[in-house]
Parts: sequence; C-alpha cells; structure tokens
Amino acid sequence: MKKLKKLKEMAPEEKDLQPQHARRSLPEPVSKFEIPDEGLDSKLAYELIHDELMLDGNARLNLATFVTTWMEPEAEKLMAETFDKNMIDKDEYPQTAEIEERCVNIVSRLFNAPESGVGASTIGSSEAVMLAGLALKWRWRARREAEGKSDAKPNLVLGSNVQVVWEKFCRYWDVEAKYLPVEDGRWVITPEQVVEAVDENTIGVVAILGTTYTGEYEPIEEIHDALVELSKKTGIETPLHIDAASGGFVAPFVDPDLRWDFRLPLVKSINASGHKYGLVYPGVGWVVWRSHEDLPEGLVFHVNYLGGDMPTFTLNFSRPGNQVVGQYFNFLSLGRSGYTRVMRGLRETATWLSGELAKMPCFELLSDGSEVPAFAFRTVEGTPFTVFDVSDALRGRGWQVPAYSMPENATNIAVLRIVVRDGFNTDLARILLSDFAKVVEKLQAHPPNAEHAEAKREFSH
Repeated sequence: MKKLKKLKEMAPEEKDLQPQHARRSLPEPVSKFEIPDEGLDSKLAYELIHDELMLDGNARLNLATFVTTWMEPEAEKLMAETFDKNMIDKDEYPQTAEIEERCVNIVSRLFNAPESGVGASTIGSSEAVMLAGLALKWRWRARREAEGKSDAKPNLVLGSNVQVVWEKFCRYWDVEAKYLPVEDGRWVITPEQVVEAVDENTIGVVAILGTTYTGEYEPIEEIHDALVELSKKTGIETPLHIDAASGGFVAPFVDPDLRWDFRLPLVKSINASGHKYGLVYPGVGWVVWRSHEDLPEGLVFHVNYLGGDMPTFTLNFSRPGNQVVGQYFNFLSLGRSGYTRVMRGLRETATWLSGELAKMPCFELLSDGSEVPAFAFRTVEGTPFTVFDVSDALRGRGWQVPAYSMPENATNIAVLRIVVRDGFNTDLARILLSDFAKVVEKLQAHPPNAEHAEAKREFSH
C-alpha cells in the first residue's frame, strides 16, 4: 500500500485541495487527509470531487477490465433506487432476499446443477472463490478425520495462470498451492499435469473457464475424465471447482454443448462474476454447489438480531442489494435469447479485431477471442518496440490496453490483452484498429530508446 508522508512534511499543494474557481466559496484550503472542522456546501463538495474524477480514464475505453462498464438506463434507475437496501437484512428486505434466491436458482440451472438453489450472491468472484475453497477444505478435512488420518497438510492443485485471488485463498487459509506451469504455446493446464500433482492431501482441483491471461477455456472435461480414472485406481475422489468468473455467463449461451459444468459428476462447485459477462456493474458474483452435501453445514451461520432466522455463508456482512437487483433485471430483460445475442456479438467483434491485428506484421496472437471474447497478442521478434510502448502510446488516444508479463515459467513473454465487453461495439473496434495502425507507424518511424523501454518493462513488474 502507498505510504503517505507526515502532514508536516508535505507542501501545501500536496496536502490541500485548492481549486482556483472555488476560492470565493472556500475561506481556506481544505485538507486532503484530515476531516475538515467545518463541512462544505454539498454543491461545492460535489464540484471538488467531480473535477478530480475527470482525471480517471474513460471506463468505456478501458479494454483492460472484464468488469461491466455499461448498463441499460432502466437498470441504472432500478439500482439507484435500491442502493440503501442491506443485502444481509433479509427480514427487513424480504423481497430483495427473494430476488437473490431466484438468481441463485437461475444460475444453478444455467450450470445444470442437479439440485438447484444451493449457493449465494457474493462481492464478485473473489469472495465466491474464498467460500468455495473453504467448502473444499472442510469436506476434505471431514473425510480425513473419518479415515483417522492427519489433516495437517491440505493442498490445492491449480495452474500458474489463475487469478491472484486463488493465491490469497491458499495463503489466508493455510493451504499449499500446487501450481502447474504453463509454457509458450500452451497457456492452460493439461490433464496429465493434474493427475501427476494430485495426492491424498489434495482438497480439490481448480480449472478455469476463461483464463485471465488469454481468455481461453481449460480442457475441463478432459481433466474431469482423467480424475475419474485416477479415482478408480486410488479409491480417492478428487473434486473439481470451476473458476468461471469470465466464462460462466458466456459458455452456456454460445457453447451450450461444451461439458464443463455440473453435467460432470466431479464438479462440486462453480463461481461466476455477475459483474463481468453477467453484464452488471461491479461488484456481484455467484457461487453455487452441486448439492447441499457439497456445502458443509458448519460453514453456514444463523443470525436473528436483524429479525427472523437468517442462514448466511459470506465473508462480508452488510452490502447493498442493488447489484443483485441489477442481475435479476438482466435475467428478465435479456432472457436466454438476449444473452446469446450479446455474447455472440461480442465474440464476433473479438475474433474480427484479433484477426485484423494479426494481419499487422509486428503482432502475433496467443489467443483469438473465440472462447471468452478476450484475446492476447505480442510483438514478434525483431520489432523495434515493445508491447509496453504500444500500451503507452494508445493511452494518448484514451485507450487502456494493458501490457503485462505471462505467469511463472513464461515471464520472459510480455503481451497485450483486449477484453471485448458490452458497450464496445464494432464502430469502436474499427476506431481502435485505426489507432493501432497509427501507433505502430509512429513507433516504427521513431523507435523508443532500448534502455528506456527495458526500464518501463521492469517497472511494470
């Protein structure tokens, strides 16, 4: 975290808000880091904050994030009307609780759960991952205790391409992370790697439906089948958790025959981000289990001090109910056909854009957006500029296209990634392609200093 200087060490412009156009309304500068003795007029406070926020990037042009940046005006209105409803207070807001339950059932059925409605809304997939991981650990621990064996060394098998929240889970909950390396040309894990890594202390295997790095689906059905064969040999059933943060609201609509979900018996839990391709503003996620048996009862708390008995399985407590309301709005307003139309359109835009960029001699695709509508690409050997130079240059036109290094075992490879989301239409894609061409032409004509480029690359780490 950023460490602040002591206030007495700061220059006035560092520690105070001093807007010139508001001087007549401000008898003295307002501290940035201390609550003022006297409050400001609400219009002036709005003006001060509004002006600072103009320095943020344009969310619609942020191609770095998977998170939704556009919703229907009616959805925005509905969400604004429900900001003040506390999701945890199900007795006071029973209809919001009912809507959450409906959404859990919808998501469960979308993922082909044999027992629908076993799950919860969460603060994005990060909380969902923590809850699913805890359930895996508790089920493994119960099995070990029943067998009279030690539960001292749990481990989780997952690829080095997982999102950082999985590293957090393992560190916070004292689980050994057994990372499976990716490599140049293969950015997903393989069934062979999984089988080799699994042992009696494995609480579960994580497979990804849409990796953060490239947007690719991992071979989930093949991994599942390999674990089934391993179970026949060892007598130990290893559960699968599917991290569908990115692909959970894509695959059911445009890849309906892909077997990645509860149709596979060893898949015990799934997380998905409503605020990604669920098309809701941040932050809402979903975690669902195959059945009640897969969610240990000991993890569920019952509270009644808000009125009525409320079973809850969350890491957070109070949070606004408007994100769940926004998700339900999308389910109703879009329906299956609407989601299919949106996802198909996003994928078409992604594959078209990746194909056009691949025609540029300086770029090489790592993925093409034909699964999750996101793709990664790199500069070819001999190009006089780096992906970090391209990313910096595009910011001059307002585009935020991230450049980053690939995970362990391939950190020498740096890429650009473009995430195509609802609100990024074909016209914007054509403008972006045109800006790419201009940036490339300029960088080729005036290659950056090599030492400066390397310094930027190191800084990005």
